[in-house]
Amino acid sequence: MEYSVLMTVYGKDNPEYFRKALLSMVKQTKTPDEIVLVKDGPITEELQSVIDKVDKKYPNFIVQVQLPTNLGLGLALNEGIKICKNELLARMDADDISLPGRCEKQVAAFEENPALDIVGCPVIEFIGEPDCRVGKRKVPLDNEAIYQYCKKRDPFNHPTVMYRKSKVVSVGCYGNLRKNQDTDLWIRMLSKGAVCANLPEYLFLFRFDENTYKKRKNWLNTKLLFEIRWRAFRSGFCSFIDFLEIAVAQIAIFTMPVKFQKFIYKNLLRR
Repeated sequence: MEYSVLMTVYGKDNPEYFRKALLSMVKQTKTPDEIVLVKDGPITEELQSVIDKVDKKYPNFIVQVQLPTNLGLGLALNEGIKICKNELLARMDADDISLPGRCEKQVAAFEENPALDIVGCPVIEFIGEPDCRVGKRKVPLDNEAIYQYCKKRDPFNHPTVMYRKSKVVSVGCYGNLRKNQDTDLWIRMLSKGAVCANLPEYLFLFRFDENTYKKRKNWLNTKLLFEIRWRAFRSGFCSFIDFLEIAVAQIAIFTMPVKFQKFIYKNLLRR
């Protein structure tokens, strides 16, 4: 089975991080059929130089999609989904690193079980250089565990997933949200019977820094998560108790100092 890589890049992305992320997809043991790269608004000369150098070395491989203005991750991904020519789409962010065998193993999972709609994996978190590994982010593995987990938390690490284009399109793709686009998508896909799995292997390096904590203390992030989870409750996807637990936890994260957030994140949420 062939697959497309789906990435976005925007003006504030780090060129060196982006270069490593892009090359990690080019050098997969199962080479992608194409890399659909959405430029979410104008980008810097340094970022464009990264694209040009990779494109020169690997010609007719990168499909560039230029958006006139910054739309945000979800809407930018929707534009990329329209362009992707394959049914299987491998997500990738502009600052992380996919290990070489990631996509080969995900494609193999789809070939082994054609009913699958989403396949993700756990991640290793790192700061700075890939060998400076600071933690792991586990995820539930089988479909039922993923469904139950999704009632309270995200069951996938978004940039690790490979999913079926047709299933994503069938639920309306990503919503018009500036934050938590993936949470909203998982709930809608699972509500419509998506069949899912996470591979047990750690096939992805997730870049982690101080900004990761600060993003979680953003009021927009908190507000949108409330709205998404409230809709999930109203639709019958989760119980009111599930919603209440999420709301209390999110308020606590928003109000507590970053150092306490770090402690909880490292010692409780990553077990």
